[in-house]
Amino acid sequence: MSNLRYKLERLYHTGMAGPVPALFPDPRTAGIEEFKPAAVLIAVTERAAPGVLMIHRPGTMRAHAGQVALPGGRLDPGETDIDAAVREAQEELGIDPRHVDVIGPLDVFLTGSGYAVTPVLALIPPDLPLVPNPDEVAEWFEAPFGFVMDPANHQRRAIEWEGKTRHLVEIPWNGHRIWGITGAILANLSKRLNWPND
Repeated sequence: MSNLRYKLERLYHTGMAGPVPALFPDPRTAGIEEFKPAAVLIAVTERAAPGVLMIHRPGTMRAHAGQVALPGGRLDPGETDIDAAVREAQEELGIDPRHVDVIGPLDVFLTGSGYAVTPVLALIPPDLPLVPNPDEVAEWFEAPFGFVMDPANHQRRAIEWEGKTRHLVEIPWNGHRIWGITGAILANLSKRLNWPND
């Protein structure tokens, strides 16, 4: 077991065993009674300074056009959250499931679009030859995991959306605007992991 694997697994089990912290919600869920299951993969690259893989959705997509996202999507019949997250990472970025070392699932995130999204934390080897699916991915990037996990980089924003003021988390990095569902999921992960800022 690598040092990073041991460290990430230890922080995961400690964080998930503790009381639920004040997690960031999606404020648009009021009135939604049923949520469709979905999953995303938080793929941490196993290097001395680990990163996390993220994607930009194509501007032509009907929903979330151009936004930063984690690889993921709806569960197929009979799938677990882990199955779906790994499958979607393969379909969207060409990541071979054999390279995905799953740490475990995280807190379910309910979205205003009616999904119950389970983030799945995993390690992958660095510098895999990724093959983005152009229908799903406009581009991909790897942000430093330590930067994304540092609460000092989680900016609170208030925006006007459908006539109401919405509060969200934004993590700006290197010209990428990590916000909305993705920003909230990563900010919630940082509350669970308490990743050391060293």
